[in-house]
Amino acid sequence: MIDMYLLLFSRTLLINKMKKQNAPTMKDVAKKAGVALGTVSKVINGIPVGEEYRLKVEEAIKELNYEVNTYARGLKTNRTNIIALIIPDNINPFFSTFAHYVESALYQEKYKLMLCCSDGIREKEIEYLNLCSQNKVDGIIALTYSDIGKYVSKTIPLVSFDRHFDNNFTPMVSSDNYMGGIMATEKLLELGCKRPAFIRFSSSIPGEADKRKDGYFAACQKHNITPIFLDKNVYDNVEKELQAFIYEHENPDHTLDFDGIFSNTDLHAFKAKKILESKGYRIPEDVQIIGFDGIRQFGQEELFVSSICQPIKELANTCVSILLSNEQDTRPTLTLLPVKYEFGGTTKREKENDYV
Repeated sequence: MIDMYLLLFSRTLLINKMKKQNAPTMKDVAKKAGVALGTVSKVINGIPVGEEYRLKVEEAIKELNYEVNTYARGLKTNRTNIIALIIPDNINPFFSTFAHYVESALYQEKYKLMLCCSDGIREKEIEYLNLCSQNKVDGIIALTYSDIGKYVSKTIPLVSFDRHFDNNFTPMVSSDNYMGGIMATEKLLELGCKRPAFIRFSSSIPGEADKRKDGYFAACQKHNITPIFLDKNVYDNVEKELQAFIYEHENPDHTLDFDGIFSNTDLHAFKAKKILESKGYRIPEDVQIIGFDGIRQFGQEELFVSSICQPIKELANTCVSILLSNEQDTRPTLTLLPVKYEFGGTTKREKENDYV
């Protein structure tokens, strides 16, 4: 049996070698098109040539099934047309949706995406930065949860999403988190809540998302409300922390000190909803909940919870646009995009289309 596998493996290697040897070359394309080798090179590398010559070369490439060696071309042009995207993971729907729109925007600009999932591990993010430098990608879009600012090279264009770096040259794109925090809190009050609480599980590294909490506190101060909040720099045992928080604010008559929750993310809003329901509380009759992000079920369908929705597609497009800008020295330090409230079933409905 082993001999059979070895025979099949050897045969596969031989076939691949023969295919490689018989693969068409640039010289074959030039001969087929009836043009000079230099003309083929210009067409492949996007250098303008006469329309007639370009069409001949493209037709010859198609007929011969010629495959461009993008790595070799990158060595010559010092460009790879590859952009790296560093995100915590591609399991969280927000991150995966953001990656989808980044890839789509890059494709429109004839760039390819190299996806790097760091799991929020600092060492892993640094390794990816080094890998990107070695592979000479043309730029990086980073959504990180670590302090890696000093590892960012000025030689590679980089745009940060939502995260501050300790340097003065990395532009950042984010939603208007502060206004989103005010919007969520005031929406809960508008819908009848008297004692809205805030919950957050976050990174210890400063970022624009921290301003969601600032917005909550500003709204509480404006409306003379005593803040009730859970704010932890941890990700493990989220359910345990939420259960303890709810237990702490439960009264002997099974009422709660709060009647609304503004959660820093949709994910934790959904977890809070499940725990409250398991304890017999009705959502939204007893407790109304608003999250932040705008994560949708099955892509573009309903929200998991009522939410302050980030414009994910516009955020991705803005990151790509700034990264590919030829005016690197004039790129904005911070670009904020507006957010909006959208009904998702965990707040009381006012009208058929409940948007703000």
